[in-house]
Order: sequence, then structure tokens, then C-alpha cells
Amino acid sequence: MSFLMGTTTMLVLIGAAGLASAGLYAWRRQWLDMLLVLVAAAALASFAAGIDLPGAAGRTLTLDPEAPLPSLDGVGELAIKGDGLRAAQWDDLPALPLQWQRPEAGAMRVHHPRQLALGRSFTLRVQRDDNTEARLQLLAENGQVIGAARGKGELAVTWLPPLAERAVLKARLLDAAGKTIAEGPVPLTVHAPSILQVQGRFGAPSFDLRTLNELLAGSGALLDWQVVLGRAITRTELPNADITAPNLLVIDAAWFERLGAGERSALLARVAGGLPLLVLGANASNPGLWSRTLGLQLQAQPAGKKSDTSLALSVAPFNPAAPVAGQWRETDKLVWTRSWQQGRIAWLGASDWHRHAIAEPQALALWWQGVLDRVGVDHPRNVEWLEPEELPLPGQRMALCARGVSGDVTFPDLALTRTWSARTDAACVALWPEQSGWLEVNDAKAGAHAVYVYAPGDWPQWQASQRRAATARYAARTPDQAQAGAARAVPAWPLALVFALAMLLLWWRERR
Repeated sequence: MSFLMGTTTMLVLIGAAGLASAGLYAWRRQWLDMLLVLVAAAALASFAAGIDLPGAAGRTLTLDPEAPLPSLDGVGELAIKGDGLRAAQWDDLPALPLQWQRPEAGAMRVHHPRQLALGRSFTLRVQRDDNTEARLQLLAENGQVIGAARGKGELAVTWLPPLAERAVLKARLLDAAGKTIAEGPVPLTVHAPSILQVQGRFGAPSFDLRTLNELLAGSGALLDWQVVLGRAITRTELPNADITAPNLLVIDAAWFERLGAGERSALLARVAGGLPLLVLGANASNPGLWSRTLGLQLQAQPAGKKSDTSLALSVAPFNPAAPVAGQWRETDKLVWTRSWQQGRIAWLGASDWHRHAIAEPQALALWWQGVLDRVGVDHPRNVEWLEPEELPLPGQRMALCARGVSGDVTFPDLALTRTWSARTDAACVALWPEQSGWLEVNDAKAGAHAVYVYAPGDWPQWQASQRRAATARYAARTPDQAQAGAARAVPAWPLALVFALAMLLLWWRERR
């Protein structure tokens, strides 16, 4: 505010002095001198006010992706050819108009998780701009092909890791003639799964329950399992360690239907507090009860009906009639779910999965993992590492982010310690990797972690896709006002020169 008042006062003084001097010259009828005084006063006032006059917008600078960013003095517009710059490079530049023609083909996008729990299926997806026949291969570290897919457009390969380890797989994309289109490393860290704490309550025994029990026990889950075998006879299986915080309750329909009203209310209160509930609906016999208590409208299914899922399963005698039934949504084949305050309830309308336990054990385990995912079983994690937004490269700035961290984080390979900087939803640090390969990270709270740094020649088409996306975002963020302002910007020295010349000419005329 004080600067604004100072500028205003200066402009008033310049205007008053100019008008007074011009009036004196007019009284003497020295018209040329009067004009020179007015020109000098106008130039000085414009110089002091910092007013831009119509003129050139400044020079256009053509950027080189491989060279350091140059000085932007006098630059009013940027230009670049090819795929553009990385997001980290664009973040160092102010918003300026950009001349760029986006290439139309030759890029691809590769998607895969960098971290995975043992027992989960790993999926590698490749999206291509070119819609031609191709073959995608996933190779182990020893070069053995462990997965393959063929087709046009997007390709996906699925693989089940056998061990909890850190590995660098390799992916290769081949054309119809077998020529390599693209290839690159696929870093993956497989960690031990979190322990599932399950409570099971069932009104009747079955082979399906036995198979489910074996699957959960084989995964290391803690099981509190009770099965009613007959009147006043219940088979109980207790866990080998205390269940401190159960994260899944599994029941069958028959057990729920036999509960009293108070027991049902107590059960649903636990679900409302956040405990996921999975209902095995194969032995349901009272559709009205489910409608009244859970708002689940069940309809009788044809006898002997089979599912069209990846596993041939028998359809339960009663299932919701449509994919959307009130608050219930079919989130997968034969799995309907709904929210229940802070918790979630799922209805599994299938049976006879025990028939696949011997012939297709892996497929059965993956199918059940998908069912549990739909239920919303959540393992609370104190720290969550976030994947880098673009491929980390040696010598290029990268941002490492995580949730639930604070304080200092150490990078032994770089002999570097950084302090986490809080952002809106995470904490981040900036660093410059020196070489490709695994970059070790140590945090006092999160423990050991590793980020894979790609070599400059890895996945050139994927890098091109990321640069194109970053360049398009930069071009979109340049406001119209900034472009218009740049088109009017000119240096201020011509105003000072006009003032000096006018005063010198006045002095020369006075000296004659």
C-alpha cells in the first residue's frame, strides 16, 4: 500500500511540474518548447508507473529436452518439438504460451503394481496407440516366460508370485512377425500378507465350509470357527493366537435365520461399527427375513442353475433378482454388497466351490481373494508408500511420497538425509538418483523401502507417453491472460530515452 501511495504521489508531482512548465512556455508563445515539456513529462510518468506499451511479445525460446533450462530473460513464448519435457522439468518453468504439436503415435502406457502381498495376483497391462496384432510376454529374472497374451489394443498378463521377495521381472512386446516393439524392466516387491482375523459362525456343516476353512488356514489367517453339527452339538475351532481385532465375520444364511431378534441386532451393531460381514447364501430358506432385516429382496432361482463365472459354480436357491436391488449392488458375479453405516455386508449366492479344490486350487484361491476384496476386508496400515508419478531416472528430480510419515528419511546409497515435507494428502521429499537400479530408503517409522530407478533407455515409448501428458498439462495451465499480457510487454528503456532526448533538446534550445 505504501509503495502504491509513493508511486501516486510521484505521478502527481511529475504531472504538476509538467503542466506548470508547459503553461510558462505557452505564456511566452514558445510552442515547440511547450510540446517538448509535455512529451518529457508523459515519458517520465509512464516510466515511473511501469505502463507497458503495445509492442513485441518477446522472443520465442525453443527448448531442448536434453539441455539444462536456459535463462528466460526477454522470453515471451516457448516452443518444443517431439514428445516434450518431463513433469519435473515443466514444474520449474513459469506459465508461458507454448508452441507444440503433439505426436500422434508411437507411445504406450504400462500399468502394474510396484508392491504386492503374497497370494495376490500380479497383472501387467500395456495400452498402445497402435491397434495392431501383438504379443506381450512377462519374463522372470532368469529369462523364463511366466505369462503371455496376444491380441490387439490393450494387452494384459496375469501371474501369481510364489514367494515374498524383491524382483525385477522383464516385459517384452512383440509384433505379429516376432520382432521386438518394446521391452523393459518390471520391478516388483512381494511382501508377506497381513494376518486375517476371521470369525466364522455356521448353522450347518458342508464341504464348502471345510474347503473355505482350509483356504483361510493355509493363508495364515487366525480362525475362530464354530459350526453347528446338530441340536446342542457345535464344532469349535479356536485360533492359535488371540484375535484382538477381527477384520472379517463369515456366516451362513441358516445360522443368521436361527438367531433371535436381539442377537441379530447385536450382530448388525458390530457390522455398523466397521466389521465386514460375508453371508454364504446357499442354505437360505426364509426370503422374508432377509427383506425385513437387511433390505435384501431375494428371488427363487431355477434348480440346478450354474454360474457363468470363471469357476463353474452352483447358484444359490435364493438370490437378488437384479444387479441393482435397492441398496444392494452386484459388484461381481454372484456377489452383492451394500454399506451398513461404517461397515459392509456381502451376499455370496453360490456354492459347490469345493469341487475345484483339487483340480484348480490356484484358480479357487484367486476367486476367493476376489470375493474378499468385494467384501471390503481392510488391513489397517500405518504407512502407505505412493508410487512415483513418472518413471524415476538417474540425474532427474523425483518426488518420493508416503502417507503416515514425518521427520527425517535416509537414502544410504546417496549418503543423504531429507526431511519429509507435508502436502495435502501425503508427505514428500525431492531427490536426484545417481544411477539405475534399486534405491534404498530408510525411515524410522516406515522401516526399509526401495524405489526402482529406471535406466534412460528403459521403456522409451512409455517415457514418451509420460512426457506428452506432462507437456499437454503445461500447455493447458497457461492462462489466456498470461498470453495476452506477454503480447503487450516491451522494455521500459525507450521511455527513459524519450525523456532524456526531450530534456536535452530543451536545454539546447534554451542555450541558443
